[in-house]
Amino acid sequence: MEKRLLEIICCPETRQPLREATPSELARARSFRAGNFEAGLIRQDEQVFYPIRNGIPLLISDEAIRLA
Repeated sequence: MEKRLLEIICCPETRQPLREATPSELARARSFRAGNFEAGLIRQDEQVFYPIRNGIPLLISDEAIRLA
């Protein structure tokens, strides 16, 4: 994901910054919910994962995966 885009997007619920998920965080999110997402974004507090499908971040509450 482009650095410029990461600088302006945020969590729609809390407005916390988001960052790209690491491979281990991606695996953890997949353990909570099976899905066809290739990457994801993690909220600053590391409690919520937003999947990325087809290059598009799904920044809606219904798509969020709660990691805590």
